[in-house]
Amino acid sequence: MSSKRELIPHVLVEPANDPDACVIWLHGLGADGHDFEPVVPELGLPADAAVRFIFPHASAIPVTVNAGLKMSAWFDILSAGVSRTVNKSQLIASARAIENLIEDQIEKGIKANRIVIAGFSQGGAVAYHTALGYDLPLGGLLTMSTYFATREDVQFTEANRQIPVRIMHGDFDPVVLPNMGLEARDALVERGYDVQWTTYPMAHQVTMPQIIEIGRWLSKVLCLK
Repeated sequence: MSSKRELIPHVLVEPANDPDACVIWLHGLGADGHDFEPVVPELGLPADAAVRFIFPHASAIPVTVNAGLKMSAWFDILSAGVSRTVNKSQLIASARAIENLIEDQIEKGIKANRIVIAGFSQGGAVAYHTALGYDLPLGGLLTMSTYFATREDVQFTEANRQIPVRIMHGDFDPVVLPNMGLEARDALVERGYDVQWTTYPMAHQVTMPQIIEIGRWLSKVLCLK
């Protein structure tokens, strides 16, 4: 019997078949779990792909760089720019909430190595911390238009030394500058991670060519036919 745990609110998109894989996909600042929900049918996954999608909702908190206004955020951003400062304790707490979702899926019968963690912008920063510090081998890590805010703080686990990492970024991103994505890539490459870096002629967004490529990557790492 599954243990009871408090789960962060989320959108659940179930496949037609009993799921044997799961993608947990985190939104960016000011959005919610519905933001990427419409992407699922656009990924081009096989019709019989038994993949469950979970899109968590971040809580509304004051965000310093936005004049302290409350909005959905995984953590507070204290200063913007390349050397942005974030509330790392809030980021780590968000990562713990995502770990609860992972553990809930494992209890429901999904193997850890069939679970992919994905995140856009702020959600990507949480995805980095969650996946690279998790103590069971996961299926993959996808980060989009983001940065690795806790690369000096995360406890890298041996379990995920071989995790496939896909990093995507916009060449003209004015919000999370491309160099911030490159710093994340380089930090992982230096540690020996298998990293695939791709850029697109876009700003701080997700485009259809990117979505199609995400679908191909998910099919590969989850061995979908």
